Amino acid sequence: MHSLPRLTSLLSAACMMLTLSAGAQNFDKIDIKTEKLSPNVYVLYGAGGNLGVSIGEDAVFVIDDQYAPMTARITAAIKALTDKPVQFVLNTHWHGDHTGGNENLARAGVLIVAQENVRKRLSSEQFIELMKSKVPASPKAALPVVTFSSDITFHLNGDEIFVFHVPHAHTDGDAIVHFRKSNIIHLGDTFFNGLYPFIDTSTGGSPDGVIAAVDRVLAMADDATRLIPGHGPLGGKADLKAYRDMLATVSGRIKALAREGRKLDDVIAARPSAEFDERWGKGFMPPARFIEMIYAAYAPKATQ
Repeated sequence: MHSLPRLTSLLSAACMMLTLSAGAQNFDKIDIKTEKLSPNVYVLYGAGGNLGVSIGEDAVFVIDDQYAPMTARITAAIKALTDKPVQFVLNTHWHGDHTGGNENLARAGVLIVAQENVRKRLSSEQFIELMKSKVPASPKAALPVVTFSSDITFHLNGDEIFVFHVPHAHTDGDAIVHFRKSNIIHLGDTFFNGLYPFIDTSTGGSPDGVIAAVDRVLAMADDATRLIPGHGPLGGKADLKAYRDMLATVSGRIKALAREGRKLDDVIAARPSAEFDERWGKGFMPPARFIEMIYAAYAPKATQ
């Protein structure tokens, strides 16, 4: 197991992909850490979103692929577990710390799968408002070649891998992956464990959608379910419930203030996240930035 401080530091820094290009980062000193969750399922930690990996007699199935410079390290970590090549990659959403390896892996023969909005986002230039950052369109080779609207199931490695879309959550193309027999769920960036989350409202995300996505997973999970967040350490149902309660409480307060016509500076000064800042506010998204992000989702443009 990896300590929360270690993972929080590592993975929070990785989230900076939303403001920095991959070329501006130093990946040379980043190692892949592997944790076995079941006889067939692993989680891999590195420079970007946490990877899920299913290995068995049928295929190697991977959830997300971080940045392009990490591909060699990721494939090496998987080769340490199996001689089989990666056959499938499932993108949980379009952000580059989850899809940056698509082109490398596709050229090696891997089939890329994602919710249909992921292909749409990757196919054209995007603008992340909170970061004031333009993201160029991805090359054709990086685009998912199999897309789905609502859900898709992979029958692999003795498991049913049920992938379902949660609308307008972290983005408009989020997918959650449920290993039904292994009792493991990968939530992508609908779950930041121990960190205030980034919610990309400029590409279809919303706080209410994240809460709805988390509620759906909470209804599926039991006390033994292993939950892989997009960022942060492995969690359980209690961790996800705490995350949900934090997000619902803070966003509810900010929504009420926004509807009163309060300006952003006034909302920040009101400290609507105060009792949560010690636990959640020491990562990529500091409290004031988190409040700004939530406020932007609810406030009329005229008051921002």
